[in-house]
Amino acid sequence: MKATLDIPDDLYRRVKAKAAMEGLAIREVTTTLYRYWLGEAPQPEAEPSAEVWLADWIALGERTLRGAPPGPTGTEILDQDRSRLDRNI
Repeated sequence: MKATLDIPDDLYRRVKAKAAMEGLAIREVTTTLYRYWLGEAPQPEAEPSAEVWLADWIALGERTLRGAPPGPTGTEILDQDRSRLDRNI
C-alpha cells in the first residue's frame, strides 16, 4: 500500500541521512518503526552512552592484556628505542 505523509522537512532530512549511513531505505525504517509500534518487532537497540562505551572498551583492553606474554609492552619498547636514539644525537 502506498501512503502520503506530511513530515517536517528537517525531520525527514535527518531520518534520510541516518538511514543512508546505515544502508537502509526509508521504507525499511518506516516499516520497522510501524512494526515496533504495533508490538510485532523488538525495540531497536539504543546506542550506548559514552560512559558505557568507554567502560566496555577499557574492560575489553584489560581482558586482552591478561593473555599477553610477559615482557615489555609496545609502548615501553618504543620509549627505550627513542631514548637510545636520543643519546646518539
